[in-house]
Amino acid sequence: MDRRSFMKMTGLAAAGASILASADAVAAPLARAGIGRGNSRLVTPNGQALQWRIVDGVKVGHLVAEAFEHEFAPGMKAEVWGYNGGTPGPTIEANEGDRVRIYVTNKLPEATTVHWHGFVLPAGMDGVAGLNQRPIEPGETFKYEFVVKYPGTYMYHSHYDEMTQIALGMVGMFIVHPRVEPGPRVDRDFVLMAHEWKMEAGARRPDPNAMSDFNVLTFNGKAFPATAPLVVGKGERVRIRFGNLGPMDHHPIHLHGLAFNVTATDGGYVPRSAQYPETTVLVPVGSTRVIEFVPEEEGDWAMHCHMTHHVMMQMGHGLPNMVGADTRQLDRRMSRVLPAYMTMGTKGMGGMGEMPMQMPPNSLPMRGGEGPFSYIDMGGMFTVLKVRKDPDRADPNGWYAYPRGSVATTASADELARDGIAT
Repeated sequence: MDRRSFMKMTGLAAAGASILASADAVAAPLARAGIGRGNSRLVTPNGQALQWRIVDGVKVGHLVAEAFEHEFAPGMKAEVWGYNGGTPGPTIEANEGDRVRIYVTNKLPEATTVHWHGFVLPAGMDGVAGLNQRPIEPGETFKYEFVVKYPGTYMYHSHYDEMTQIALGMVGMFIVHPRVEPGPRVDRDFVLMAHEWKMEAGARRPDPNAMSDFNVLTFNGKAFPATAPLVVGKGERVRIRFGNLGPMDHHPIHLHGLAFNVTATDGGYVPRSAQYPETTVLVPVGSTRVIEFVPEEEGDWAMHCHMTHHVMMQMGHGLPNMVGADTRQLDRRMSRVLPAYMTMGTKGMGGMGEMPMQMPPNSLPMRGGEGPFSYIDMGGMFTVLKVRKDPDRADPNGWYAYPRGSVATTASADELARDGIAT
């Protein structure tokens, strides 16, 4: 498909918004009310944390289900649904044994509920519309109250019209810290929620009817290059908590430059005797996976879903296969009526993201980001783990300064001859 054909397939976009709690670029938790009990501070990159008030010993929070304008990355916005102005909604943190009381106000155009995914709690608090409660109608506020019995990495999401509401972003993470850590002390603790969206170029809203060919893949609601990097220290113990409440797809999340252990799922902790090293962890739909590692090498390390279409954007989907096609005759004929015509994809799609060409409004075709050596032609569910000697003073937007002679480069003729390499 050529650029002009692609542009003909598109339309224009628009927007609208409201917010209860603010989000930071590299999020800082808000009022934590004694969260963590000696643990490292939990960070939700690009996200926010739910604010608590303590009332007679009960942690009281408020979720507002609503529609708002959301930016996936510079160049693409859409009207989505979520909680407190965010998708995913604010990360909820509590301590093992806490009693929590969470009010849910519905400002959506249809009914909703909230399901506390993975929790052992009274059935009447489980949030399945029709089975455990009546739906929360627009304008109503419901109260959920329960004791968080067991520590772990959980999630929450709508359980009314799930196909629409989850696809539009009604999801979030819920972390319960243990009274006593079951393993070594962790220095850095991150939360990343995977999600997938179907956004036609120029569309105003994601398509909740999609069952396949999702074309916008996100960590915490952001597609690279808008994903905030994870800055950690060499030799520190790092924990990353992955959640997946996307509509259809599992995500094999791969980290470069290190190996990790899966230390927990949403079902609980994995005994140390049962842990084993991995470099890729599959995060199924409706599940959480927790990994821990100690980075040995400084640098900028890729972390991404290994489904190759999950690190591409709209233009990488639904196109005819042009690789190897001889289009010289077609190009000559087309150039008579369209001098700027150029058939794309005959030599592969590398470099398309950095080409200076006019694109449809509100779209991220083949979008990646600038890197220290060249354009990074990966977008979507991609981010960077930045390992530094002094992570607290490191610039999160800065690139690693490589020691002289430590970067792969062109082989010299002498080197090729020395090692018997014929090219």
